Amino acid sequence: MEALTHNPLWFYLVLVNLYLFCLMGYDKQQARKGGWRVPENNLIFVSLIGGGIGGWFSCNVFHHKTRKKKFTIGFAAGIFVDLILIYFFH
Repeated sequence: MEALTHNPLWFYLVLVNLYLFCLMGYDKQQARKGGWRVPENNLIFVSLIGGGIGGWFSCNVFHHKTRKKKFTIGFAAGIFVDLILIYFFH
């Protein structure tokens, strides 16, 4: 927990990954109800700014967007962004 308070990068990564995880859960819920959906480009964007791990976990937990190749690539790219940020800014 101390790493989150002393290094803003960790706080940012936890926050953005948690946000994407929740956003994907919301989108899955809306898909089931036939309600308003989160645009796919928004989900990919959040992944690319560091939310790839949250996106990948949400695919596995909610079984959502698992067949779409662009999400597989987008979440992998987001995880790569996470790793680059950690490497250069930790």
